[in-house]
Amino acid sequence: MAEKVKRLVLLGSTGSIGRQTLDIVRAMPMNFKVVGLAAGGNLKLLYEQAKEFTPEYICYADSGAANKAARDNIASLDCQFLPLEEMASRKDVDIVVVATSGLAGLGAVLAAVKAGMTIALANKESLVAAGSIITAEAKKNKAHILPVDSEHSAIWQCLRGEKQPPRRIILTASGGPFLDYPPEQMKNITVAQALAHPSWKMGKKVTIDSATLMNKGLEVIEAHWLFNIPIEDVKVLVHPGSIVHSMVEFADGSVKAQLSRPDMRLPIQYALSYPDRLPNDNLPSLDWDNFSDLEFRQPDTQKFPCLPLAIETGKKGGTYPAVLCAADEAAVDLFLKEKIGFMDIPRVVDKVLQKHDSVTRPTLDDILAADEWARQTALETAGSISR
Repeated sequence: MAEKVKRLVLLGSTGSIGRQTLDIVRAMPMNFKVVGLAAGGNLKLLYEQAKEFTPEYICYADSGAANKAARDNIASLDCQFLPLEEMASRKDVDIVVVATSGLAGLGAVLAAVKAGMTIALANKESLVAAGSIITAEAKKNKAHILPVDSEHSAIWQCLRGEKQPPRRIILTASGGPFLDYPPEQMKNITVAQALAHPSWKMGKKVTIDSATLMNKGLEVIEAHWLFNIPIEDVKVLVHPGSIVHSMVEFADGSVKAQLSRPDMRLPIQYALSYPDRLPNDNLPSLDWDNFSDLEFRQPDTQKFPCLPLAIETGKKGGTYPAVLCAADEAAVDLFLKEKIGFMDIPRVVDKVLQKHDSVTRPTLDDILAADEWARQTALETAGSISR
């Protein structure tokens, strides 16, 4: 008997995770069918994707006159335009892939969990900023959140089949391009240098976050919500080889690890195919005949202050994590525009957090208000920082 073809909606289809998700679908048309595509401003690529995958539903942001030709092309396709939240909650969909960046995907994530959907989540900011709300709604409506980040996918895979909770989780970090830089060299880092990640191919925002180790701090908070584990029981280790994607330690001292080549298509496919593992000749395998040593280091929190800053913010809770995400996004954008230096990113975020008056048990409106406040405050703060 043939396996059922999974119908999926892809939010953020033109970004890095979105494009790699479509690589999986392209390689496995007998297993997956794209029924909905949503994107922001890259309407030319969205049109090409829609022509290839012929979705039933489509959603895009109207980004002005420059995209008129692309909008006209999309309008000519046999697709129904749906708002993002409606596309994310349709009952004729098997899995919703959320690959948007920042809090832009929060409304869609909430719509999906309230509808009891299965969600392949690659948008860490939504869970970091609104983890209490999202997880409560998911539990209430029996929604399933499947992690797509390589680290959280690794933890998820290690926990399968275990009946007892872990003693602790060990998240691995590549260390980024500046792992071996002397501290005095950090202040002169250029945008081009920061975007040259040694292991992974990612979008600009997450690449910079990986270089500052902010990404790892956000992942600690995300692991707390995904796996219902105290932040104090999540440890970070630097692993430059990017082969061990994370580890789980159990009560008896045993440790499970998930290993694979650094390729985001692997965790994406696992989320899409779960609970099955499907063969895909396009995915890389480890070369055991030419395998290097597995090196692990403690993170240098003096050189990478974003990591402890994020972890402490996660422990505080309330609206602090929402402010962390928004201030970091604003600071990274300023760095990419060469308006602040690389080491100004943690300085801006820290100053914004110090100014924030947190709401202990936030509503969605509180989180959105904190996000807006943090972005504006980050811009004002950055203006007072001299490079």
